[in-house]
Amino acid sequence: MRRSEVLASESVACLNKALGRLKDIWEEIGIPEDQRLQRTEVVKKHIKGLLDMMIAEEENLRKRLMSSIEMCRKELDSLCGELHLPPFEEEEGSTMLQLEKDIRTRLEVMMKQKSQRMQELKTLQEQDQELCDILCTSSYSIDYNVVPTLEELETFRKHIAGLTAEKERRHKEFVGIKKQIILCMEELEQLPDTSFERDVVCEDEDAFCLSKENIKALKLLLNQLEDRKAENEAVCNAYRRQIQELWDRLQIPEEQRDALSEHMISSKKKNMEALEAEVQRLEQLKLENLRSVIEAIRAELASLWDKCFLSKMERQAFTPYYDENFTEDLLKLHDAEVMRLKQHFEDHKELFEGVHRWEESWQLFLELEKRATDPSRFNNRGGNLLKEEKQRADLQKNLPKLEKILKAQIDVWEQEQGREFLVNGQKFLRFVEEQWELHRTEKERERMERQMKKSKQIEEDMMYGTAVRTPSKRRLGGNNTPGKTRKVTILLTMPGFSLRTPQRTKPLHGGLLERNKENIAQTPRTIPSGALRTKASPQCNFSINSVASTYSEFAVIPVF
Repeated sequence: MRRSEVLASESVACLNKALGRLKDIWEEIGIPEDQRLQRTEVVKKHIKGLLDMMIAEEENLRKRLMSSIEMCRKELDSLCGELHLPPFEEEEGSTMLQLEKDIRTRLEVMMKQKSQRMQELKTLQEQDQELCDILCTSSYSIDYNVVPTLEELETFRKHIAGLTAEKERRHKEFVGIKKQIILCMEELEQLPDTSFERDVVCEDEDAFCLSKENIKALKLLLNQLEDRKAENEAVCNAYRRQIQELWDRLQIPEEQRDALSEHMISSKKKNMEALEAEVQRLEQLKLENLRSVIEAIRAELASLWDKCFLSKMERQAFTPYYDENFTEDLLKLHDAEVMRLKQHFEDHKELFEGVHRWEESWQLFLELEKRATDPSRFNNRGGNLLKEEKQRADLQKNLPKLEKILKAQIDVWEQEQGREFLVNGQKFLRFVEEQWELHRTEKERERMERQMKKSKQIEEDMMYGTAVRTPSKRRLGGNNTPGKTRKVTILLTMPGFSLRTPQRTKPLHGGLLERNKENIAQTPRTIPSGALRTKASPQCNFSINSVASTYSEFAVIPVF
């Protein structure tokens, strides 16, 4: 039973108890029955009126709740349509009061969402308008009187983010181009002439319209200024090269050169004028000193011949080189030839430098090969031996690679020139092959000489014996290996073998001499008749170094 029902029962009980009490009082007072009826009717009316009033109030509350629910439902349905949300679903079994509360709460939430969306839409609209004014683009197309969906707001936000990024990019590009334009104008000593140039250089950066047309016009202006600057630099560089050549040819002293040092760096208008004036002065001076100038040009020409590997016949083909009649026409011929060779060298600079590099590498390789056969290199304690061996191995590996690259470049050169590529009158690739073949032949000859020398030395040692040759870095004494002792013993005990000891030999090391004595004492003394008898003497020496200077050579000596 509900508590309300319990309270209702208690109310009825209280009413009955009150009526019973009234009855007892009336009895005690002695109120007649008709008056009791009247009094009871008054109580009834009073209670009934109170209850009717309460019922009317509760009924009014029910009506208000129903009206509120209906109104909230309508507003909720309208908001769901505006916000593009599904309609509100009422919970089954909800009381009227709970339903009214749920609908009203949901309505408040959706009203807040609508307000937030409209406020965000207004903010985005303001940002869009500001960015469009800066970038000179059209506004974003959206109905500002309708509540936008979440997807529309997200799309709008991305659009604003894109415009912001584009603005930052264009502003950064504008600032960079503006700095370059100012530098170029300073370099050209030029002031802004047009209104656009003044807007770029003089006005505030934030006030500049960052439209695509303006950015394009900025780039065009910068390109025009850079072209003028490049033209000035090209003219100045040409003047500088001409001045440097004339200085060298005319042997202008350093004091006069230093006076023009400021103009040899910058390429402003005043620098160009100063350089032009110096060229004119030097040209006039050149005409006054034709002989010395032509001789200087000939020295430069000889250097270019060497760089381009021209043969003697090709050099002699330029007959003005040998003309002793120094005139202005002769000077022009020399200048033209120098320019031609310089251009030829620049066109094939990689090939010529590669040939020079091969020659230097080849000479270094031969030098390292020569050092590799020098026994004194083992006395070096500074680590140079390992470095040289590594360098020699690298050269031996890299030289063929360089030759392969040069061969491809020479093939291209010969196709372009329509003639063979010669180095000092000889085909370079044939020259390289001859150098390798000569190197192999020389290595083989040295190897054969060493073998012949070694064989001859072994034969003489076996025939006559030799003095002890103790290496300077190794002591021979103390504990000798059994194998070496056995070889000496076997050699002494061979039938018909005799040892001739030269008188200039030195005594053996003490330890080895004692062991040899013991071995000799233990060997049989029987010697065939007719053999040369040699008395054992402490002066006779036997050494493993008498036959071989290294262990590797000793290991290949046959044992008799």
